[in-house]
Amino acid sequence: MSKTLYCFLLVFIPAALIISGCGTRELTKQTDQRSKDLITGKFEKENFSFKMPEAVKVDSTKIDDVKKQLHIYFSKQLSYIPIREKTVEEIYKYVKENWGLVYSGYDIKIYSLGIPIEELIPNFYRSSISKYDYLRIPTWKKPKLNTVVTNKSKPYEINNGLQNSNIALWHSHGWYYNNYKDRWEWQRPRLFQTVEDLLPMSFTIEYLIPMLENAGANVFVPRERDIQTNEVIVDNDAPANINYSEAVLDGESIWFTGEQPGFAIRTPSYKNNTNPFELGTYRFTYTNYNTTSEAKWTPEIPEDGYYAVYVSYHSSPNSAEDAKYIVKHLGGETVFNVNQTVGGQTWIYLGTFKFKKGKHLQTGQVILSNESSSKGKFISADAIRFGGGMGVIERNGKTSGRPKFLEASRYWLQFAGFPDSLVYNLNKDTSDYKDDYQSRGEYVNYLIGSPLGPNLNRNQKGLGIPIDLSLAFHTNAGITNSDTTFGTLAIYSLNGYDSLNTFPDGISRLANRDLADLIQTQLVDDIRKKYDKTWNRRSLFEANYSESARPNVPSALLELLSHQNFLDMKFALDPNFRFDVSRAIYKAMLKFLSVQKNFNYVVQPLPVTDFSAEFDNSGNVVLKWLSQSDPNEPTAEADKYIVYTKIDNGDFDNGVITDNNFFTFTELKQGKIYSFKVTAINSGGESFPSEILSVHKTKDFKNPVLIINGFDRVAAPASFTSKEFSGFLNFLDAGVPYKYDLNFTGEQFNFFPSSNYQSNDFPGFGNSSSNFETKIIAGNSFDFPFVHGKALKANNKSFVSVSYKAVEDGYVNLNNYKIADLILGEQKSSPAYKGNSDSLGNLQYKTFSARLQNKLKSFLNNNGNLFVSGAYVASDIYLNGSSEDKKFLNDVLKIKFEAVKASKDGRVYPIDKTILSNIKEINFNTELNDSIYAVEAPDAISSVNGSNIFLRYKENEFGAAVAYKNNYSVVTFAFPFETILEESYRAKIMKAILNYFESNKKQTY
Repeated sequence: MSKTLYCFLLVFIPAALIISGCGTRELTKQTDQRSKDLITGKFEKENFSFKMPEAVKVDSTKIDDVKKQLHIYFSKQLSYIPIREKTVEEIYKYVKENWGLVYSGYDIKIYSLGIPIEELIPNFYRSSISKYDYLRIPTWKKPKLNTVVTNKSKPYEINNGLQNSNIALWHSHGWYYNNYKDRWEWQRPRLFQTVEDLLPMSFTIEYLIPMLENAGANVFVPRERDIQTNEVIVDNDAPANINYSEAVLDGESIWFTGEQPGFAIRTPSYKNNTNPFELGTYRFTYTNYNTTSEAKWTPEIPEDGYYAVYVSYHSSPNSAEDAKYIVKHLGGETVFNVNQTVGGQTWIYLGTFKFKKGKHLQTGQVILSNESSSKGKFISADAIRFGGGMGVIERNGKTSGRPKFLEASRYWLQFAGFPDSLVYNLNKDTSDYKDDYQSRGEYVNYLIGSPLGPNLNRNQKGLGIPIDLSLAFHTNAGITNSDTTFGTLAIYSLNGYDSLNTFPDGISRLANRDLADLIQTQLVDDIRKKYDKTWNRRSLFEANYSESARPNVPSALLELLSHQNFLDMKFALDPNFRFDVSRAIYKAMLKFLSVQKNFNYVVQPLPVTDFSAEFDNSGNVVLKWLSQSDPNEPTAEADKYIVYTKIDNGDFDNGVITDNNFFTFTELKQGKIYSFKVTAINSGGESFPSEILSVHKTKDFKNPVLIINGFDRVAAPASFTSKEFSGFLNFLDAGVPYKYDLNFTGEQFNFFPSSNYQSNDFPGFGNSSSNFETKIIAGNSFDFPFVHGKALKANNKSFVSVSYKAVEDGYVNLNNYKIADLILGEQKSSPAYKGNSDSLGNLQYKTFSARLQNKLKSFLNNNGNLFVSGAYVASDIYLNGSSEDKKFLNDVLKIKFEAVKASKDGRVYPIDKTILSNIKEINFNTELNDSIYAVEAPDAISSVNGSNIFLRYKENEFGAAVAYKNNYSVVTFAFPFETILEESYRAKIMKAILNYFESNKKQTY
């Protein structure tokens, strides 16, 4: 060994700083101590603008005195922090200041994970494109690959979003068969009213996946994504082909049976390792420039509702890249192009649509046309699936007995036609638990295929879908025993299943670190800005975890927070937090792919606000709204808007674009209820929708009732915190889900922080019931003007509807109306932010803000008539408000607050027959269900200042409704009108209220 190489390989030891023959020099005691401190990790932390991990130390050094090189190898803990150019600068500066006297003039290089720390900076955070590491980026010269599914009915194009991107993600674990216990069970314990097997799904299904799709991406999920428990499969192999048919229009484009296998239905279940896509056949024909042949699938829908539509087909190199599918649903027709050269012999998701019970050719059918931009291409037809359905995979002779969306990935992958030995049965039926988490990465690889195929056979053809990235979304265990969160951990792998630090196509796996860093950074930054300024950023951790190491594309494993830590779970159960977390992940993926694919990204806008739908003088509907800026994302500005329309009980159409923040709808027909929602769009994608407003026009359209939607609250359940007793108190306030809740297992019953974990079945503090874990819980559907409107329509009344914010902000003049119906639902003052935040204590969702009170006072003083209903109509501002708020209750609404939780069974009866003469009892909903939210704590109110109680709760005689008439009229329900169970009763009650308002007599009751 040469002297130079010997000197370079020597490990630096503080006690032996003088290496004979390698450039001898004498060190001062002061310099020697600094070197020792640096090696042992005794950093002066005030020298860094970032938090240096406690365990950071120097593992070794390599010195070459001839070449004047000093390489310092820090422990892996240094890589746990996000490395930026400023971070690198500070670390080098500190090291040189401490070692500079000894190695002045030496080229110093600092490493962690064996990599120069400057190479740990994600490409996205580098100051110029010239500093990019191109080894972790696919070549920009490659042609763009089309996505598998393109919605051709969308009225806009995305140019700076996730168009032409395919993303794989999954939400944690799932209901699985325990081979050792011979039972089905969750993989994690039930804690704080949920379980990790479900909790991440409440982020991905409800928020993240729609955001990614709104940005133009195709999203692939190895678990069932449809919460619809009904399922209808229409297949060419079904008996007598009752619901499958073919139509040949020119006499030539006939259909043939393919030579390879296709899907076939097996009822009631599939045996272990049986591939449903090898049990049947498929049909095919050839494309033409015009439609000359069609295949049709007509399901027998078991009940009204929303159903995901999945298609299947056979792929070949000569398949059509633009197979035309037409979905007929209650909102009209939506057209998709499917690239059938990839994705064959599995379920490909098109979208989710509303269908009516029964068989309806015009509103419940899927048609595949042979029309194409290329003639003579192969086009195939196999089964089409409507809805998610129940589990159908047998394990030891029995299925899970639960909906598919609750099941673990292993079972969906079998049902979706993935090969057992390469993807989901990697442990030869000995451990479904291991198979489940190992299968998710192999699912990604099989989607792609050779040369990035499953790790047991990289050359497996697979499905040919070019996946751009994958994310495993989890929460994990851990307790802080303090008032801080456990926080966010991001995991990535620098070595794959083959132990190499490159993907099979040669791209560096440092791309994994880039992705993990961007996701963790965006999450922590956004959470700290909006929720908790001390939100804990845990490690950016390199490890050989299956879900981060197996995928042969850039991948990350996210542990968002701890499902075992109560403070973390106060955030996790908040729908607002879920939206913002999901938006952060979407933004991180967008930013990562903007580098990988070389485009300027634009973030999709936030939802519009101040929405209103009113008649003009001609009886047209004028819609108005305001755009909403995102203070954290300057690109997220709206350029245009889409207005969607629904008629009666149908579904929304494909929408029309407008350049303005107003739109006039001129196609109103008398006797029908029209509903509208609006989204904002830009070149990066489409926002989440607005609330839904409805209108109805009769001949007397110039005197409509004004419905004010004052119920926009979504919130976590009520909670209580102390050292001895903590938890969620659903009996006081169960919170309000955004549209629906799919992760609620049951109420918490262990409230004692001192209780320790024993097992998943007996996990201690936070332990919760299981009686709701197969059910969907209805929340705020943001369409209650439609429910109130149907009662008005039944009484032949015209109506319009507006957001309460449009009233507060002065965009709607209440004095233009004689009757107003204020929906308060479960509106209630709730903390705007939680945690150690400067904004702690701020409230949102107040029933009657000061501005709204002033608008209502003016309306009533102008001889207005007000109907208001809500669960917290009195208690909210009485218990949380000022003396002026209480005065508003007593002097304006003429009600007096008496008690909370006034009714458990939701039974009400009239005591004043002059108002309600034909109803003996009214029932409103107090039970959790999938149709209408539950009212767990309605108010009790009484009369004051000339008003009169006319409804009482049956169980205790508390006041449930109060009426007042003198110079103006007010009717107040202390429970939400929309939760009255019978629609016919809602119509009768609305008629009584209208009669009360329209009476010419001015008297006090």
